Formats: sequence, C-alpha cells, structure tokens
Amino acid sequence: MNKVYVIGHRHPDTDSICSAIGYAELLNSKEPGKYVPARCGDINPETRFVLERFGVEAPLFIESVEPNVSDLPFTYPLSARADVPTIEVVAMMDEHGVRNMPIVDDEGRLLGLVSEHGLARAYVTRTKIQQLSITPIKLETLAKILDARIVVPGKDLLEGRVHIAIDALHVSLSRLTSSDVAIVGDNEPAQLALISAGIAALIIADGSPVGDRMINAAVARNVAVLATSLDAFGVGKMINLSLPASMVMATDVPRIAISDPLEYVKDVVSNSKYRTACVVEGDNRLLGMVSRNTFVDDIHKSVILVDHNEYSQAVDGIEKADVMEIVDHHRLGAITTLKPIRFLNDPVGSTSTIITRKFIESGVEPTPSTAGLLLSGVLSDTLALKMSTTTPEDERAVNYLAGIAGVDPIAFGIELVQQGIELENVPLHELLLRDTKHYNLFEKSVVISQVTVPSFEFSASHAGEIRANVAALREETGADFFVALFTNVFENASDLFAAADEVNLAKMGMAEQPKRLDGVMSRKKDFLPQFGNMLRRL
Repeated sequence: MNKVYVIGHRHPDTDSICSAIGYAELLNSKEPGKYVPARCGDINPETRFVLERFGVEAPLFIESVEPNVSDLPFTYPLSARADVPTIEVVAMMDEHGVRNMPIVDDEGRLLGLVSEHGLARAYVTRTKIQQLSITPIKLETLAKILDARIVVPGKDLLEGRVHIAIDALHVSLSRLTSSDVAIVGDNEPAQLALISAGIAALIIADGSPVGDRMINAAVARNVAVLATSLDAFGVGKMINLSLPASMVMATDVPRIAISDPLEYVKDVVSNSKYRTACVVEGDNRLLGMVSRNTFVDDIHKSVILVDHNEYSQAVDGIEKADVMEIVDHHRLGAITTLKPIRFLNDPVGSTSTIITRKFIESGVEPTPSTAGLLLSGVLSDTLALKMSTTTPEDERAVNYLAGIAGVDPIAFGIELVQQGIELENVPLHELLLRDTKHYNLFEKSVVISQVTVPSFEFSASHAGEIRANVAALREETGADFFVALFTNVFENASDLFAAADEVNLAKMGMAEQPKRLDGVMSRKKDFLPQFGNMLRRL
C-alpha cells in the first residue's frame, strides 16, 4: 500500500500537529494504515504538553518529501556469501536475470560485487596464465560443480594445485604434494600411481571406468575420488570457476543509503561502470540493489497538506511530491499542482475546527485522545477562543470535542495558554523561531514570528535584545522583512519589532520599536492584511 503523509507546515504549532493526527485518523477509518501523520519541524513545548496530556506519540518526522530510495517499489534483495563458488554466483545471476550480484559476509555486510564486467576481466581478459589451483572448497561442492559422483570420500576440504596428468607419469609424480588434486583419464596404472603419491583427490575424467583396485587403493590412502563425464579440459575450466566469489568480486561498488534522494541515486547509477548501486545501512549491512531498470516509472511521495497552502511554509521537496489535498484556514498562497485536487480553505479559527467538521459530516466520532488533540488545536490557535479569528463554528467544535475528551474546555484553555506563554529559561533566538510563517508579498520575502506573552513587561525589558535578535534572524533567513509580534492575550494587543531596510521601516511607520498595535491578536487576520497593504504602497 502506498502511504500518504498528512503533514503541516514548517515550525509546526499545536494546530498543525493536531490537525494532521486527527485527519489521518479520520481517513484511516476508511482505508486503515494508508495515512501517516507527519511533521517537518520540532515539537514546541506547548504541543509536547498536549501530546503527553492525551497520551499520543508525535507524528513521524520527515525532513523532505522529495522521493528517495525508500519510495522505490522494489530493490533487488539478492546477495551471495563471499565463500560461494563463482559458478554458483553466475547461476544465481542467470536465474534472476541480473548482471550484478552483491557479495556479503556472514553478518550480511556488503563486501563487494560480482559483475559481468568483473567476470570478463577475471576469466577472459587475463594476460597471465597461472597454475590451476583450488582454493578451500568442500568435496561435495566440487562434485556439484563437476557434476560428478563421489566414488571414494576423502578429505572434506580441498586446497591445492591441480595437475592434469598428460605429461610422462614420472614428471607428474615429481610435482605432486599431499594437498594437490590430479585429473586423469582411462589409465588404471596412472590412477594407482597418482594415489600412491599421496595426493588429496583424484578426478577421473571423460566418463572413464573406475575399477575396484583403484577404489581400494584410494580408501587405503584416504584419497578422495571423483568421477565425471567432463573431459580434462572441461574439468579444468570448471575448477577455474570454482574460485570463491571473494576472489573475483570488485570492491569499488557505489553505496547509497535508504534516505538518499532518487535524483542523486540516478546520477550515481548512471555514472557507475556497473550501472548499479548497493543500498546499505549505517553499519554497511546490505538492504538491496538498485539498477537502471529501477527508474522506469516516475516516483513521487503522496502528501496531504494541513494548516498551510504556500511553498514557503511547506516541507522541503514539496515541488516533487504528489499533493493530493489541502485543508487550511489561512490566506491563499502559491502552491500549484499538475492535476485537480481537493482544496478546502475556510476562514475559521483553526484547521482543527475544519477536521472536526469532517468527522461530524462523515459520521465518525474521533477517539477521546484525538478529540483532546483537536480541542487543543482549536484552543491554541484561538487563544482559548479569545482571538478575533474565533468563529461560532470554533465554539461549537470546542463543545463537541470537550464532551468526547472529557475535558473542561475553560480550565484546559487557561492551562494551555499558560503553556504557550512559558518564557522562562528559553533563549530569545529559539523563542522567536518557535512560531514563524514565511510569506512572499508583493515581491518581498517576509517572515513573521509571533510570541504570546503574559504582559508587555517582557517586550519592554528585553527590547534591545529583541531588536538585535530580529536583525540577526533577518540575515539568517535572507528575508526582506523579519517581523516579531509579542502578543498579550490579556490586553488584546501586540508589540511589534521589525528588521528591514531603514528607509522602508520609516515609510511604514516602524522606525520606533517596539510599536504597540492595539487590537492585533491574530497574525493572519489582524496583522497580515494591514501589513500587506503597507508593502503594496512602498
């Protein structure tokens, strides 16, 4: 099943987090497990309090929705161990129709890659002909490779040089040691002489008969005897292919991570001489293999956006995602899609209010914990229903949700506001970044931060420090305007601090700071329209 991520904006607030969790639950009531609540920023203290209060885990953190390796429908989960004979690796490659085979150790960690390119270099283009030999190989494995029967068992593990007894017998005997293997045809005297020399194994080639005298001699000297229909040349060729994979593998195989973007991976694969990359975990454990054939179809993450509808506020990589739906209560932004989507934008106090309406219209009741989260989203975004953005629908949503969650909305609203205005021991820089929104207004980049305070004493006593931090954040974000609103919920007003070109600040009447803005509680309803009109006139 393709997952769909329900995700809010950067620097998520309580409404953004809670509406994502709530909407995912509603959608999963019809398609269980398909919708995943997600976030693209850190959880602020108020939201953490809410999640702990109702016993809900934080949504999945997603840094970017740009498609990555984890979105691929299939990565080849093939591998062979380093001690597997090369011929068996080749057989696996042929069986699965692949040109490359990852080689791993006993713990599944990637060691290298056996490729058609590497096999050609190992067996076709070698310029130096070396003594034929056998690396450590089990007798049963060698018999399997040679399609031979074991006439006499001997040493279980063979390792040594291989001699084809075509020279004069005394010449061959002079070269043999107890670890060597000899290949011989239908020549019983030669067979017996080779066994008497005390070799490790004797291979009877070309379907030659195996006599009792030879068998008895081999048993007496503990010499293994194999009989095969292959001729001596064929035996030599197959033994050459019995080399363990570790001896012919390449170690310069490209490695990629499960989180690497597909655009990057495509470049890695295209530029690799193997046209392949191996997917590994941090400890180099192999997860799979990616080839050019993997990228036949375009792949996109599917997302539903809640509590925002602008590129500047969305998760990284949104331009490459498949946006399926948007649910919001802010101004219209600039997100565009290639195909028609569901887009619900309603000027109520919170996105959680809209999600609550969807529950009611669907005839589905949220779980008590989700009802508590949606209640928190409404109360947080409306400052316990005191914001100018509060609508009768927000009030009805609060009454409905409070009944399911078993919470006194008035007492909980006060407690929630207190959590939101907790300023002690929080660095000012962090405080200003807790709740920010990014806008593009009349060709100007604007960042507006909002901090809820219990009184204006905070902004008055920290005015110099606030101005310095606002100026620094303007440089840090590259914004034309960085504005900070210190909103006093009990006095229905905000103190404004702003960093921008001094001429523009003077034209907008913001040179003297802080500037008291009576009646300004909501960033989107009370401040943004007025601020936008001033920008329009610059």
